[in-house]
Amino acid sequence: MHLVTTAMRVKLKFQPKYFLVAILIFLGEILIAVYIHDRIIRPYVGDFLVVILIYCFVKAFLDVPVVATALAALLFSYLIETLQYFNIVKILGLQNSKVVTTVIGNSFAWTDIFAYTVGILFVLCMEMILAKRFQLKEEVAGK
Repeated sequence: MHLVTTAMRVKLKFQPKYFLVAILIFLGEILIAVYIHDRIIRPYVGDFLVVILIYCFVKAFLDVPVVATALAALLFSYLIETLQYFNIVKILGLQNSKVVTTVIGNSFAWTDIFAYTVGILFVLCMEMILAKRFQLKEEVAGK
């Protein structure tokens, strides 16, 4: 019952700051996918950023709690990685699509799970820092 009432409280609300961050990360992800073929940035930084991209994109349009959004983004990323484990791209017959294999991926890696987790921990830390900073600004303005 609690999940239903929580879901009913989700409001559409455009938040330009999250949208801008999502766009910038998306552009960064495209640059990484197209131009960087190394053993550090593409596999680790790309996965670190993609979970932040998902989080920011959701927050750009929905007024939902930080922790719930972060967990949803993380679980979604874990789901995609699990689908990679089961070779979903090949099962669907899309292994020849460069776009699909780039977006979904085609190989499971525990390091990806780790990168997603670190990315969400980064999001939660940044949200805490920004919330404290905003609270301090409100306190100073109120005095």
